[in-house]
Amino acid sequence: MKTVNLSEKLAMFSSHWDPHVVADYNGNDVMVVKFQGEFPYHVHAGTDDFFLVLEGEMLMDIEGEPPQTVRTGELFVVPKGISHRPRAEQECKVLLIEPKGEPNSGDPETAAPKPRI
Repeated sequence: MKTVNLSEKLAMFSSHWDPHVVADYNGNDVMVVKFQGEFPYHVHAGTDDFFLVLEGEMLMDIEGEPPQTVRTGELFVVPKGISHRPRAEQECKVLLIEPKGEPNSGDPETAAPKPRI
């Protein structure tokens, strides 16, 4: 058991849409990631998708609905099976929680690796 400093972990990389595992929690990966631009629409068929904005602002697009703005200190959960797309005009820093092995794109063929830092 030890403290994880999220700011220090985020300072270890500069890439966008590249989640890094910083802790394990009940069979889930706790990750930090930087967003800028837009991610493709995608679906997680078997799990909800958890986003906590640590710094900045992101927009969450849900097909058929107006975009939702998620600001620093706010979280957003996309229910499983819902097509969604996170995006950010300026870089934002986000904490994600996903089951171990869940591809960030919903598809193992297009998923980013999840290195542990």
